[in-house]
Formats: sequence, C-alpha cells, structure tokens
Amino acid sequence: MKHYRKELTFHIPNRRGLVNITRDFQQAIHASGVTEGLVLVNAMHISASVFINDDESGLHLDFENWLEKLAPEKPYDQYHHNGYEDNADAHLKRTIMGREVVCAITEGRLDFGPWEQIFYYELDGHRDKRVLIKIIGA
Repeated sequence: MKHYRKELTFHIPNRRGLVNITRDFQQAIHASGVTEGLVLVNAMHISASVFINDDESGLHLDFENWLEKLAPEKPYDQYHHNGYEDNADAHLKRTIMGREVVCAITEGRLDFGPWEQIFYYELDGHRDKRVLIKIIGA
C-alpha cells in the first residue's frame, strides 16, 4: 500500500473567500502514484472548511448569504467567544460547511459525479492557513 501526504497553504486577503482546489488534489493524486484508493482533504484550521459541491457563482453567493443568516458576523458582542477573538461566526459556519471530505480514487483520478468539485472555504482570513492532503491506496 502506498501513502502520500502534502499540505497546501492559503492566504485569503478577505475575511471570507471560496477557492476551487480540485486541480490541486488531482495533481497530488498523480504525484502519489496511487491509482486505486482514497484521498482525505482536511482543513487544518477551525475557521476554514473543505467541502464538495458545484462550481457555480450563484451557488457560491447563496452559501455566503445563507451562512450569514445562520451565523451573522456582526454584532460581535452577540457571541461569548468574541471576548477572545472576533471570529465566533467563522467557527459556527465551519461546523455547518464541514471539516473534511474523503474521495475515491479510481484509475488515478478523483471518482466524481459530473458537477462535483472540491472547495476550500476561508471563513476568517487575513492569515496563512493549511489544508492537508492524505492519500492511501495501491
């Protein structure tokens, strides 16, 4: 069994931002030499998310609007955590959008449906954050 580990680093200049990272993971699969197996994609920060969905700009705006209704950024004093930092909303949004995804690798490629893509969702930017790629298989 082969295994491969890589980290990606992102620095989103805004508080929130969405990045399609599917190509990065396909490149990692190629570098790993694994043709049949699994890839774990994990946001390594509690105010960022990794998820799978469609790469459509209207949907991306819908995510932002929906999350802001569920966990509005302001007023900051609505959250107990914000006595420490001003990012309680980012923690809540990450809980909804998810921490990681696991994807099948078949014949050396991500085994996805026709519209599926992997996204990194920054929810409290302005600093470096990492995403883990862990691949196992044959």
